[in-house]
Amino acid sequence: MRYELRKEEDFSVSKWMGGKTKELAIFPPDSKYIDRDFIWRLSSATVELEESDFSKLPDYDRVVMVMEGSAVLTYDGKKSISYDIFYNALEIVKTKMSNEEKDSLTIWKEALDKITPQVEVKSRRIGGATFQVPTEIRPDRKESISMKNMILYARKRGGKTMADKLAAEIMDAYNDQGGAFKRKEDMHRMAEANRAFAHFRF
Repeated sequence: MRYELRKEEDFSVSKWMGGKTKELAIFPPDSKYIDRDFIWRLSSATVELEESDFSKLPDYDRVVMVMEGSAVLTYDGKKSISYDIFYNALEIVKTKMSNEEKDSLTIWKEALDKITPQVEVKSRRIGGATFQVPTEIRPDRKESISMKNMILYARKRGGKTMADKLAAEIMDAYNDQGGAFKRKEDMHRMAEANRAFAHFRF
């Protein structure tokens, strides 16, 4: 087994589109990042701009770890399109629900709460038999599931644009209706029907 102790001065620092990057390790050791002839590379980077693009590495998979603060990753520049759809949908909600005292953002948040499942069932094999075991959903997954369901069922709706479809799904969810709301109710009913197997979750 080979060990190597590297010091701060051994790390090469270069600029990328959003700040500076520090190469911590590369393999094979004689490969060069600029030549794209490495098998794997470990680096750290600072992000000094609000928005920036990754350097292109088409033949490599990337694992990104946020060490401080937060980050939003988008593929192929589609974040601005997503924002436009979302805010256009809120404008539609505002127009169609003008009699509501709440603003459209509050309506969206309450709609999201109404389609957020608390429990789900997971298949678990015990003693040769498979059981549908009710399991509480982690807080970080609840929001992810509800957002995915809202988008999924919005896409299935009729409407001229995605903003129209999303607005319709938001308004339905706010009124305890729509595909995403029904999906949450179905998940809860399934968990209730299998409540007798809840002890198998441990």
